Amino acid sequence: MREMIAPRDAYGEALKELGGHNDKVVVLEADVGGSTKSAVFGKMFPDRYFNVGIAELNMNSMAAGFAFCGLIPFTNTFAVFMTLRGSDPINSLIAYDKLPVKLAGTYCGLSDSYDGASHHAVADMAVMRALPGLVVLSPADGVETRKAVFAAAEYPGPVYLRLGRNPVPVITREEDPFTIGKGLVLREGTEVTIAATGYLSVKALEAAEELEKEGISARVLNIHTVKPLDEELILSSAAKTGAVVACEEHSVYGGLGSAVAEVLGQNLPAPLELVGLRDYAESGDYEALLQKYELDGAAIVRAVKRVLKRKREAF
Repeated sequence: MREMIAPRDAYGEALKELGGHNDKVVVLEADVGGSTKSAVFGKMFPDRYFNVGIAELNMNSMAAGFAFCGLIPFTNTFAVFMTLRGSDPINSLIAYDKLPVKLAGTYCGLSDSYDGASHHAVADMAVMRALPGLVVLSPADGVETRKAVFAAAEYPGPVYLRLGRNPVPVITREEDPFTIGKGLVLREGTEVTIAATGYLSVKALEAAEELEKEGISARVLNIHTVKPLDEELILSSAAKTGAVVACEEHSVYGGLGSAVAEVLGQNLPAPLELVGLRDYAESGDYEALLQKYELDGAAIVRAVKRVLKRKREAF
């Protein structure tokens, strides 16, 4: 039985730890510190913690000012509000001026399940990917979240950190490297590549285990950095297996699947199936929503079988 850790909890603890190591770190939050767990930092370092109220645009503008003064700001709110309501200063100040602001969007994907479509973040990676110079991190579990926080703090430019709400199984190891722009091979395989990000990396492993029972060998990649994408890993895996499934708790338009398609289309065309959202989702139990909207292990298994059929037909 794997340990269960909520990425937002791991984030709060990592932020507090980072604050103890680096007094240039300041934290801003939009009146949801208890939800984002940025309040963990605030209790330890109240003089470096700023609750700006429900004002995401102002929060990110303030962060730009802090960054111009030589500080390392982390801004915090729900992912959907970070990337839509707060996007103007992210574009016009933070990305344009290459400022070292770290944008932590929690409750990503459908993880704010009972609040419904208004609180689901299904286009956040697409927005952040489109902005020049902005790194997009989407860790798979709590262990990787901690590493992502420290990597983001060290990175000299802007970073978007995508975090889930609910406890998820730990699938990465403390000794696994975390390098921005480099993915991880979670499982070796020869017939198909499953490239996943965030919580769907967990689902991808579950799918690979089910596929193995049917004699299908799947290589599983954890793409914790959606931008810049590890093109070398994607291409080498596609060349090895001849087929790819890209999985994300996000719209199929503009996220990981789009990034993988861009790389394959320009370098090594291969059959590709996308596992992701195609519309808004409703309110409900988190795991039930993932199942209904085909974001679970069973949906990945079906996608693998579709892409393998296309692979056989191509040859």
